[in-house]
Amino acid sequence: MRVRVLGSAAGGGFPQWNCACPNCSRLRAGDLHLKARTQAGMMVCADAGESYLLNAPPDLRNQILSTPLLAPAVSPRHTPIAGVFLTSADVDSVAGLLSLREFQPLHIYATKSVRRIVLEENRIFRVLERANPPVRWHDLAINTWFPLGTNASSGETSVRYRMVPLGNTFPDYVSEDLRRLLPPEEAVVGLVLANGNKQMFYAPALPGRSNEWKDWAASSDVCLLDGTFWSDTELISTGVGSKTAREIGHLPLSGAGGLLEESRSKKRARKILIHINNTNPILDEESPEHREVRDAGWEIAYDGMEFDL
Repeated sequence: MRVRVLGSAAGGGFPQWNCACPNCSRLRAGDLHLKARTQAGMMVCADAGESYLLNAPPDLRNQILSTPLLAPAVSPRHTPIAGVFLTSADVDSVAGLLSLREFQPLHIYATKSVRRIVLEENRIFRVLERANPPVRWHDLAINTWFPLGTNASSGETSVRYRMVPLGNTFPDYVSEDLRRLLPPEEAVVGLVLANGNKQMFYAPALPGRSNEWKDWAASSDVCLLDGTFWSDTELISTGVGSKTAREIGHLPLSGAGGLLEESRSKKRARKILIHINNTNPILDEESPEHREVRDAGWEIAYDGMEFDL
């Protein structure tokens, strides 16, 4: 199974269009120690050449156009994209769905809560129903294995997937009335993909309010985890926000209880940070923070990064 990072930055990308923080300013000035990044999303190519997207960021159209494997192959319209997995209803996870509205049949896999948030709190997404046939949503139960691919029913696939709960952080835009109706454990999930005896764990948002993610990280061969913020007070200290990382649903990398401390494992897994905010000092390849995460055995995702599972 081929895996490709389509985008590796947090919401807003890097540089962010309206941000003049030190990282964004230096990148615009041509600093070679920083690399531009689009908003976080991934692609996996499973059986029979079918491709699946992991989240649909706002940059999805350009990400698809820059990925030859995702180009249409049959006239007049076609796509190798067989489906989209959503790990939350955050704007930077779902906005790209609007780029997939061009009368193309589409399968979207998500928890029931995420589906309801997208459709009931964002009426614009009803445009997806214009396809013929309309978009098909698949409500996924958490902590349940499912076979992946159009050949799944015949038992001809070795790839399985599973959504695991990560916390109860709903997007800010969700109304209180809907919050009271939805199971909080379905708000933010991680995606586990297993191909034979190999396993990948994808969790671009780790609220840090549940410890279940640690077991999946420890048992996986490849982990792509939340690298949004270096410190809990990063937004405050850089002057671009008033909330801590934990308050907006992201476990910081450093400090007591941070990701670097909490994710230690004896297994020789490949560990990759993704969904990196433009203020995060690890983006500077000569920074001490960058060296610290690399010395701890972590890689830092970049757009176009590929590997096999």
